[in-house]
Amino acid sequence: MMTLLIRADGSAQIGTGHLMRMLALAQAWQPRGHVHFLSAEITPALAARLAVEEFAAYPLAAVPGSAEDAAATIASAREHGAAWAVVDGYQFGADYQRRLKDAGLRVLLLDDYGHAGDYCADLVLNQNLSADAALYTRRAPHTRLLLGTRYALLRREFLAWRDWKREIPAVARKVLVTLGGADPDNVTGKVIEALRGLDVEAKIVVGGSNPHLESLRSSISNLPSPVRLAVDAPNMPELMAWADVAVAAAGSTSWELAFMGLPAVVMVLAENQVGIAASLEREGLSVNLGAHKGVTIEKITSALQSLFAYPPRRRAMSRRGRAMVDGLGGERVSNRLAEYETESTTSFSSSGKQYSVLTPHSNAFKS
Repeated sequence: MMTLLIRADGSAQIGTGHLMRMLALAQAWQPRGHVHFLSAEITPALAARLAVEEFAAYPLAAVPGSAEDAAATIASAREHGAAWAVVDGYQFGADYQRRLKDAGLRVLLLDDYGHAGDYCADLVLNQNLSADAALYTRRAPHTRLLLGTRYALLRREFLAWRDWKREIPAVARKVLVTLGGADPDNVTGKVIEALRGLDVEAKIVVGGSNPHLESLRSSISNLPSPVRLAVDAPNMPELMAWADVAVAAAGSTSWELAFMGLPAVVMVLAENQVGIAASLEREGLSVNLGAHKGVTIEKITSALQSLFAYPPRRRAMSRRGRAMVDGLGGERVSNRLAEYETESTTSFSSSGKQYSVLTPHSNAFKS
């Protein structure tokens, strides 16, 4: 029984995506062993979710990504006998990786756009369509890459829907709005205004840490169409199955939408989503409206109306999404972690330092 230590944060400022995809990995790992979460920032809703899943969660009193953070992570990994330290967040750069490797830890780093520059983690996972080895040319000889949507991390509640088939109505009327667990810029409010002139049913999903919650409740109370607000919805697959079209942020939710075959209009809510949004449109999965600050209410309305009235496009988007994400990414990543054995080591030098690293037990391991 091997133990994973997961170092990830979630808050109203940075969003909840990192911790939610780490929850998916933790669920996939459960048959193999234990999982401990270590967080410097975590919302009450996320903490409650980890408790329900029976994952141990520990607070971290350090600036995320700092030397003190790395030292605490190393200490926690040793205390719990963790086989791997899994690190997810843009604050974890090259120095952070080196500190963990210098301490003899196995490291899996989640990365979306090459934010760290240099890489010495054992594994680097980029689950996005835009993932490319060219982002990681400055990596250590032992660093392996797990790239693309075959490694997309979906929570276990989605896996029950693998054989489900979506029906594409002649005219779409059901809209799901999901713009992240935090949405500090209240893009959800703009979308609500775009729905005001449409003959639709809508379900709007927000996180409990959303600072605009009361304002959103007030806005939907004045809509002529039926709209329901769901806070910290535990049933996202059911909501996605209900909807005909989604309005979403171009983050990790994109792979859930693709898996559920739900056509989407996406917006960029953070810089790291630019490449994801572009690739989603390029591959025919979504309509990309670009950075949310430049998106008008009229542009959202127009994009939705175009999708509502054109079932061939929605059908093609749905099929493309289902083909792109099969829901087995968590299992694949877990298998890669398990393929490493403590008895097999290789020595190498980097930046004047000597490292002893683990190598995969399986000869079939591929980047």
